[in-house]
Amino acid sequence: MKKIIGILTIVLLSACKEKKNSMEDEVVLWRPYNDSIEVAANADHEIERMQYKLIQSKVLDKNEVFLPLYDEVSKFSEEKYHALAPMILEQNIFAIRDFIEQGALSYEELVLFYLHRIYKYELNNNTTLNTVIALNAKVVEQARALDQDLKMNRAPKIQHPIYGMPILLKDNINTTGMKTTAGSLALINNEAEDAFIVSNLKKNGALILGKVNLSEWAYFLCSGCPVGYSAYGGQTLNPYGRRIFETGGSSSGSGTSIAANYAVAAVGTETSGSILSPSSQNSVVGLKPTIGLLSRTGIVPISSTLDTPGPMTKNVVDNAILLSAMLGHDAQDPASVEKEFPGILSAGLHPVEISEMRLGAFTELMKTDSIYRNTVEDLEKAGAQIVKFTPPDVNMDGFLSILNIDMRNDLPKYLKEFGVPANVKVGSVQEVINFNKQDSTVRIPYGQSLFEGIIADTTTKEKLLEIKANLEKNGRLFFDSALDTHGLDAILSINNYHAGYAAVAKYPALTVPMGYKETGEPISLTFIGKQFSEANLLRMGKAFENKFKARVMPKGYGE
Repeated sequence: MKKIIGILTIVLLSACKEKKNSMEDEVVLWRPYNDSIEVAANADHEIERMQYKLIQSKVLDKNEVFLPLYDEVSKFSEEKYHALAPMILEQNIFAIRDFIEQGALSYEELVLFYLHRIYKYELNNNTTLNTVIALNAKVVEQARALDQDLKMNRAPKIQHPIYGMPILLKDNINTTGMKTTAGSLALINNEAEDAFIVSNLKKNGALILGKVNLSEWAYFLCSGCPVGYSAYGGQTLNPYGRRIFETGGSSSGSGTSIAANYAVAAVGTETSGSILSPSSQNSVVGLKPTIGLLSRTGIVPISSTLDTPGPMTKNVVDNAILLSAMLGHDAQDPASVEKEFPGILSAGLHPVEISEMRLGAFTELMKTDSIYRNTVEDLEKAGAQIVKFTPPDVNMDGFLSILNIDMRNDLPKYLKEFGVPANVKVGSVQEVINFNKQDSTVRIPYGQSLFEGIIADTTTKEKLLEIKANLEKNGRLFFDSALDTHGLDAILSINNYHAGYAAVAKYPALTVPMGYKETGEPISLTFIGKQFSEANLLRMGKAFENKFKARVMPKGYGE
């Protein structure tokens, strides 16, 4: 008996020793902090929806996100980082590719450079933007494989420029090996195969670096709540002014991550303003394409009528490249077009002469916004023909019903096609509402009034078709009254000011950094054109970018 007790004692002591060693060896990269001081500081913010209830997520453990790649990133020195910075920071894709082809830079170094920045800023509670919420654990390995292919002369002879470029995705876009939450705890275990556009990116050689935060359910959950907030990812913050300026939304993480140089580029999505708003708020280039140019298959929906993914980048050249890498007809998406539109890939390399542009400027904005007025006048001095106009008053009644009824129908379709029953326990908007009510403090701190409005909407199928037809007609009339009458190439707007009209018209819009307000808040010039005029918008945007060179990296994120 004494012998048995002795053996048990040795076993227990050994187990305790192993547990102690394990705890000592465990690396803790991040610890939750008390964000009540930050929340209190924003209690009197002049913008009501920036009066935050919380900053950090109550459920996301950043250690789980960042530990898998920690060993790789920890070997990447500060000296190496600073040596590579001139070849990567604020450079466009063609410039980065040149350095790789010269042998001065590898794909692995490119990936580690961005990971180094993400770890440096996102694990520090004083600089975190709460933007990166998932990382591809295999991305360094995948980059090494590309380097090996290059070394062994196995790399494709003809490559899309996106080849080997690290890309971040908004977390409503399905991505193999990573969860797709749309920011909601109801989808916290949602794992699905690649969305159509992600498959295209991978076919063209892009490296998926990770996923970024967003306004929960693409900002169609709560009314008047902070943009950039999700129950899963917490409150996204703007690098140009953390807790000072809004991030824009709903592609908040896509905008903030690219502003802070966390990747070469990011993909966002828009229903009405969700690419244009965060792009302009974070001084990056954002394109909301014509509905049907890019597939929506595998993206958590709001509206099959108005939804579209789109590129968000630091410059127009990269925007054209990323857009081109996602193109392709998708037989599963009824809106997807088969027609090809040449000139998109090279659009950033062939800017239009400013003297050849005919542009429409809103008379009201010329009176009320000095940055817009000065910019338009500078374009005119540079040779552009400017036509000032006042758009017709058009009826936009029923817009919300499009979103309500579409989401009521489209979300169940997405969940049925992509949701694995063992992982996702909800199958409809009503079931999400019920799920959220079980723990409203954590799951819906700002309520879910928009979801409740979806259920309450009694618009009939026939009435909805009428609304969609009327709004498309009215949206086009809003712009066409000037575009057609004066033979204009594009209409000039600010940020997402006229995103709703462009949405229902199904017209593309490109926003390019225009400057900064006296407060330091970014502001952008938005070019709006007719359907499938993306290449021309990009060429005009590039000419504007070359002339004004407005983008400046956010202070504190340029080292």
